[in-house]
Amino acid sequence: MRNSLRLVLALGLALLLGACVAARVITHDVSDDPVAAKPGTYHLDTRHSSLLFDVDHFGYSRFTARFDKVEAVLDAAPGKPETSKLRVTVKAASVDTNVAELDKMITGSDLLDAGRYPEIGFESTSLKRTGKNTGEMTGNLTMHGKTKPVTLAVVFNGAAPDPLTGDDTLGFSATGNFNRADWGLNAWWPAVGNDVHVSIQAEFIKKAS
Repeated sequence: MRNSLRLVLALGLALLLGACVAARVITHDVSDDPVAAKPGTYHLDTRHSSLLFDVDHFGYSRFTARFDKVEAVLDAAPGKPETSKLRVTVKAASVDTNVAELDKMITGSDLLDAGRYPEIGFESTSLKRTGKNTGEMTGNLTMHGKTKPVTLAVVFNGAAPDPLTGDDTLGFSATGNFNRADWGLNAWWPAVGNDVHVSIQAEFIKKAS
């Protein structure tokens, strides 16, 4: 009887705490005005971010994969967004296609050659606003020992303190494409297309002081 009472009390407490957390999230407001965001240095929240890419596969479909190990630092200047800076580092060996043998092929010497070029880097060079919460970010993409410019279409999703941690948080979506052959990555063409599409979802956090 005593154990049953303890179980009921524990369940009741869990439900109460869950309701409190849910209430905080439900009443959470996020501003999609980038100028209203707090300035400062933000780091990528890898738990709530993703870097996907897809390429044509024999003309049947666009095969999608991801990178699992990504780090990024954003120096945000909301009042002058064109002066904001982004630096991204991707571990080339962290490719995840959900097919182990294919992962080995992509990271091997035929393509990314992760042993010689362990990191893929991106550093922004300019940011141009195209709307209230949209913009174009151009930067240098370094991959396979070569550096070339790429442009991403960026959407600012919102800014607000995280309701659970209190950390200032920014959220973005970004898309873009490039020709992998420009970086010397033309293996397996034309079975695998050269046009690479990139899709990014990113949350950045600045720890509360």
